[in-house]
Amino acid sequence: MPRMNDSQHPDQAPTTGPESPDAPLHRRGIKSYVLRAGRMTAAQTRGLEEVWPRLGLTLADGRQDLETLFGRRAPVVVEIGFGMGASLIEQAETHPDTDFIGIEVHAPGVGKLLDEADKRGLTNLRVYREDALAVLERCLPEASLDTLQLFFPDPWPKKKHHKRRIVQPAFVELVRTRLKPGGTLHMATDWEAYAEWMAEVMEAAPGYENTAGPDTAPYVPRPEFRPLTKFERRGEKLGHGVWDLIYRRTD
Repeated sequence: MPRMNDSQHPDQAPTTGPESPDAPLHRRGIKSYVLRAGRMTAAQTRGLEEVWPRLGLTLADGRQDLETLFGRRAPVVVEIGFGMGASLIEQAETHPDTDFIGIEVHAPGVGKLLDEADKRGLTNLRVYREDALAVLERCLPEASLDTLQLFFPDPWPKKKHHKRRIVQPAFVELVRTRLKPGGTLHMATDWEAYAEWMAEVMEAAPGYENTAGPDTAPYVPRPEFRPLTKFERRGEKLGHGVWDLIYRRTD
């Protein structure tokens, strides 16, 4: 399961709670991930070398016109940190009338996703191998997304590392500006403390409403459209919980 994290910078003092809404999204030396070296399989290499020119996107491509990018007008879903891509591939294949954009920094996962997308003949999927915040800021238009998905980001459980968590007030405000009115931010985590953190950030964020009912708030039952991963199946057998949160943009 993907974990989004990063290495600590000595100039940054540790924080133990969500940052202020006006905190910068790109503080010097602080990102929400660590680039890890990994061996590439033949299929992953094929994806990066042969399929990337057709389905890959970069920051240098600039601001996207999503209708032009996909050649049609359709709902658009963005997933940050798709790992090896199994869940995103399943969604794109199951929902051909929806367009998907995946953002992931790790080469093996990007290569795997591209290889699978090509083998399955998917045309409703594009991929960035870039920092997600930069993609949101520089490449995705305001009010253009129907859903943004953030599944199982790195929880950074140590208090001194909480500043590395991607879910911060500034992040969810940036997401809100990219969602269409009525669009949703869907997060899931298997760390209860991080679920509570997510709920704290979202309940304080302007322009969102929780979609959970009174019996389960702030969480929602796992929606059927979110694929159940091997990671979750293993966790269920061990008695681990998973918490889903879905918030809707109200303005």
